[in-house]
Amino acid sequence: MGIRTQPWGDAPMPDGEQQERDQQEPHDTHGRRDTLDAPETDEERRRRRAQFLRELHEAKALRDRVQPRRARAARMRQAMRMRTFRW
Repeated sequence: MGIRTQPWGDAPMPDGEQQERDQQEPHDTHGRRDTLDAPETDEERRRRRAQFLRELHEAKALRDRVQPRRARAARMRQAMRMRTFRW
């Protein structure tokens, strides 16, 4: 039981990383209010935003790994935009 495979491919996933993901609850309800009409605190908003940004970064990294040609083209376009930008 040393190495598991990822659900979308044959690449192995180390046990430590898999166990860490298994321990995380997919929908973090820690600190959530029971009522929907109660205003959320800044801390709750920041926590949700941080979680969203982590997932977004992970999704972009996955897309770059599975579509290297598209990722390279996007980097080249961004570099061209930066070269033509005037301060």
